[in-house]
Amino acid sequence: MSSSKPPGPDTAIRNYPKLLNRYERLLELTSDLAATFDLDTLLQRIVVAARELTDSEASSLLLYEKQTHSLYFEAATGALVSGVGQRAIPADNSIAGWVFTHGEPIVSQDVINDPRFYRELDALTRFETQSILGVPLRTKDKVLGVIESVNKVEGIFTDEDVQILQTLAAQAAIAIENSQLFMQSDLIAEIVHELRTPLSALTAASHLMQRPDLPDDQRNKLGQTILDEVQRLNDLTTDFLELSRLESGRMHFKREPVHLGGLVQESLELVRAQAESKEIGLETEIDDSLVPVHGDRKILKQLVLNLLTNAIKYSNPGDTVTVALQSEGDEVKLEFRDTGRGISSEDQERLFQRFYRAGDTEDNVQGTGLGLVIAKRIAESHEGSISVESTLGKGATFTVTLPVETSTTLATRPRS
Repeated sequence: MSSSKPPGPDTAIRNYPKLLNRYERLLELTSDLAATFDLDTLLQRIVVAARELTDSEASSLLLYEKQTHSLYFEAATGALVSGVGQRAIPADNSIAGWVFTHGEPIVSQDVINDPRFYRELDALTRFETQSILGVPLRTKDKVLGVIESVNKVEGIFTDEDVQILQTLAAQAAIAIENSQLFMQSDLIAEIVHELRTPLSALTAASHLMQRPDLPDDQRNKLGQTILDEVQRLNDLTTDFLELSRLESGRMHFKREPVHLGGLVQESLELVRAQAESKEIGLETEIDDSLVPVHGDRKILKQLVLNLLTNAIKYSNPGDTVTVALQSEGDEVKLEFRDTGRGISSEDQERLFQRFYRAGDTEDNVQGTGLGLVIAKRIAESHEGSISVESTLGKGATFTVTLPVETSTTLATRPRS
């Protein structure tokens, strides 16, 4: 690890009050981290603390993804915020990769002449990296990722900066692991609760089918009930796994230009049979001149399908579902409009909660209660948003906004 020359005794004495203040501030910040269980909020607080404590221009946090052998940017501050997204850098060819692989801190005071520096990100974000201080996020038995402080505001990174960032990283790693465990246990408790209903139905139907005096028509109905509940369990577990990956941060996306017009048309063909079976019309209003958005085509297609099937599910025979696509400034707006039963204001407030379904439709509309939650997570993971407007009895409109492809989003996965 390269570093600066340690300060002499006189300098150390003069700097002692400042150092004491930094450690007092560190104690305040780490106490705040320990009480934060929402992972996204936690990661952002960690990088804000890292930037403050090291007096740097920007800070970032990367977590390791074993499947792709890459480190992904999960949070950042300063000028890095709009550029890094959830981009990846190789674990074997970058400064952050060196920190992760060796499990040791590093200070690179002149990254331009450091062969480990991964230069693509600067070109992508238009951010000029001059120096980097990186430390591992280490728990008792593994390294989760890396915290980096970039560009010391005054002077160069010192041994004191290294020590204070290491201390923050040690507490941050514990907080991250606790947050992940908390999220998993919370989601597991909810899925177990949701599994009880179909399992109870399967148990009852199985017992009844064992009766030798059961009429054939009743046996056939019970057989259909079993088939329906098995499909419900399959859908529930599939959606659960998808949501679990999205919420844990373990799902990472390709970054490529995606033309939403073609994607919408493909999705409409996939749901057309479902719509026709319910006598529901499908229409489009697509601006063919739209520029592409930047994201994962497969995952964005899932978002479109989730919202399309949701609109069809809550529509009645004779209703129409319209998909509209248009440009608004540096965003693309994707609307899913239906003329169905609408959503009450009370239900709208809870629509994007896990396993929630509108109160007046729970018994006659099949679903897992996870489709809209997954759609929301996908939109947010692509730096977009999703909203709903509806009047009971007059249909609903779900609106997704996504940032368009720009000249700064050229490649698939970069950095450090």
